[in-house]
Amino acid sequence: MISWDEFDADENSAGKTPAAPAGVAQAPARAAAPSAPAMAPAAPVAVAPATAAATLAGNTGPVAHPAAVIAGALNQLRAEEALDAEDVKARAAAALTKLDVAPGLEELEMGAARVQVDDKRMINCRADLNQLVPFKYEWAWQKYLDGCANHWMPQEVNMTKDVSMWKSGDGQLSDDERRIVMRSLGFFSTADSLVANNLVLAIYRLITNPECRQYILRQSFEEAIHTHAYQYCIESLGLDGGEVFNMYREVQSVARKAAWGLKYTQSLGDPTFTTGTTETDQELLRNLIAFYCVLEGIFFYCGFTQILSMGRRNKMTGVAEQFQYILRDESMHVNFGIDVINQIKIENPHLWTAAFQQEAIQMILEGTQLEIEYARDTMPRGVLGMNAAMMEEYLQFIANRRLAQLGLPEQFPGVKNPFPWMSEIMDLRKEKNFFETRVTEYQTGGALSW
Repeated sequence: MISWDEFDADENSAGKTPAAPAGVAQAPARAAAPSAPAMAPAAPVAVAPATAAATLAGNTGPVAHPAAVIAGALNQLRAEEALDAEDVKARAAAALTKLDVAPGLEELEMGAARVQVDDKRMINCRADLNQLVPFKYEWAWQKYLDGCANHWMPQEVNMTKDVSMWKSGDGQLSDDERRIVMRSLGFFSTADSLVANNLVLAIYRLITNPECRQYILRQSFEEAIHTHAYQYCIESLGLDGGEVFNMYREVQSVARKAAWGLKYTQSLGDPTFTTGTTETDQELLRNLIAFYCVLEGIFFYCGFTQILSMGRRNKMTGVAEQFQYILRDESMHVNFGIDVINQIKIENPHLWTAAFQQEAIQMILEGTQLEIEYARDTMPRGVLGMNAAMMEEYLQFIANRRLAQLGLPEQFPGVKNPFPWMSEIMDLRKEKNFFETRVTEYQTGGALSW
């Protein structure tokens, strides 16, 4: 049997026979090979791996040099790879000859006419959704442009003063104020994720207008920025992220709001759900009302008011600044969603029945009551110049606003805005939608003055 010592000897000193270990009879020496003149290296000998293994196992055939064995194996692999590459090219060419021009569920009709404005619809449209122009809903494209001009990132906000105030034990923040910060971060940190999931998994594929889809993509990114902002606040303040992000399962007033919104995503989140009937079209409308008018349009406003009130008192100004940017985004989201709902009503008047209108009113009343419960939980006592009773009136004022935007009768006659300073930050009376007047002017995050 040939040992590795013999291979080493062959490589280092051709013709030598290794010495036997002491105490062991030496095997007959091999005949020394005649000395050969120096020659150019011979081409590698291709030896199959099986042949090399058999030789090493003691077969009596000629023994190839190890380098030749390796080179041969590599050459064989390269040859096989070359054959595989040619085979892949052939398969690719064959696949292209069989290419179907109907990707997915939307037929791509070669030579079809270009999309006209009148071909476009908000839902159940059969026109090519890949053709962005010509615009039918100019307001949707304008909102997309405004959203892009409204861009900001959480890291732009300095949190140094907030960290110092939060960690200080000198009474700069009361227990009630700390409770408000914790509850706000706890609700919002998951609420915007719920909104984003609803947009991506349900709304986007069911809205059949490309310029509206363009804004929905922008909104989805903004929801990600908002979740990022809450995480940035939590990390900066050194809070327990698990406690804050799981609050929607542990705190009753937060959990009830999350549960109310989630039930409206369940059916639409099913990938087999499609619109096209009165029942399914109304199901989509319910979802839009739930998320745009209630979750973003009512559930967010108690927390916004509380945090922005802290900022007005020079407390937690970094958190307040981020909430101001978020409020500005959410105002645009609400206006867009209401415009979409109203456009669906115009194009599908059979959906907006008296019974469905009563259902929409009930949804907004339910959302208002849940937010009032949240206000009582977060403000068991008067704090920041407000109390739960004042917040209840404010939420009723907002609910009337949402109802009016949908063309529904107000349910809280005579209520007024008890926090007029909120109008200075984002006046509800200036939350314009396409069906009333022009949209609010926006500016980039870095240019917004506090």
